[in-house]
Amino acid sequence: MTLFPELEKAYSKEQFSAKTAQQLAHLYSWGPVVFQVSRLMRKYGILQMLHDSDNGLTASEIVSRTGLSDYAVKCLMEASLTMHVVLIDAASDTYRLAKVGWFLLQDELISADIDFNHDVNYEGWFVLDKSLEEGRPAGLKHFGDWPTIYEGLSSLPPQVQQSWFGFDHYYSDHSFDEAVDIIFREGGKHLLDVGGNTGKFARFVTERVADAEVTICDLKQQLGMMREQTRGHVGESRIHGYGMNLLDESDAFPTAAHYDVIWMSQFLDCFGESEIVSILRRAAQIMDDSNRLYIMETLWDRQKYTPAAFCLAMTSLYFTALANGNSKMYNTDDMTRLIQEAGLEIEAIHDAIGMGGHSILVCKKKQ
Repeated sequence: MTLFPELEKAYSKEQFSAKTAQQLAHLYSWGPVVFQVSRLMRKYGILQMLHDSDNGLTASEIVSRTGLSDYAVKCLMEASLTMHVVLIDAASDTYRLAKVGWFLLQDELISADIDFNHDVNYEGWFVLDKSLEEGRPAGLKHFGDWPTIYEGLSSLPPQVQQSWFGFDHYYSDHSFDEAVDIIFREGGKHLLDVGGNTGKFARFVTERVADAEVTICDLKQQLGMMREQTRGHVGESRIHGYGMNLLDESDAFPTAAHYDVIWMSQFLDCFGESEIVSILRRAAQIMDDSNRLYIMETLWDRQKYTPAAFCLAMTSLYFTALANGNSKMYNTDDMTRLIQEAGLEIEAIHDAIGMGGHSILVCKKKQ
């Protein structure tokens, strides 16, 4: 496995003293309640209150401001103290925000992760062992009887949809500017967006590139959501839909037009290895020497910093328990192997796209 330097340094040698390692092990053993306390400190506004307070707050002041009982506040504050989320002045029994609490409050990515993990994943991870053993999303059952989350996405409860899309879009939206610059650098006007979801990238493209045409290839129910999201948009007439079940190997990619760019953004991580090869082979069938396939993924081994690699590795277990039971956040070695198996080759790789986590693999058809 080839890792970016910071990751190799972190993951190839022991990093912690025995004391720190033991502390982390205890943290992991209480992980579910640590998560919920972190979430509730945000939900009840306690982190914000402490942030806005010049001199900190006592437990009784927090009771008065939140309307929670004295018992509830003491439980939350004492747990948060031992989690290093808050600090206390022992002489005055006044709480103030610690650095960990500041990040829980202010970091937008952490906010998106918390909502996603609570609303989408939390209950499903209770049967993570069954998902791993059986290769299916056993945790999806409490939402509905679908083979994967994608068939049921349009039917999920509104709050669950909001958290799912909030998580998905946060990871992709910040990369749009650079991505468009890269994929249209060589010219070309017609883009096939495979797995285009709600059409957010298509809207961005048609705003940035005045005469660009975008065809979104996705499930029919997803195209319905896309039509709702693009209605009235300045580029609506240049955004088209093509209904396709990408898991059906007999379902071919559209050939009514020549596509200068085939675009797959945060898409292939939604499939198992054999499914990825099938999708890429069908993409290769409509490619020639003049067009390119651009794959944008958050490859966990190409991250500059360990927190990013950690978040991506954990996201793999959402795919295991909730999404489909057989996909993950891939590393470069595995993705390269699958691309080559499909009859394609990587021409270039652009790293640190957007906020730094995305890579774009530029692929051409093998000669």
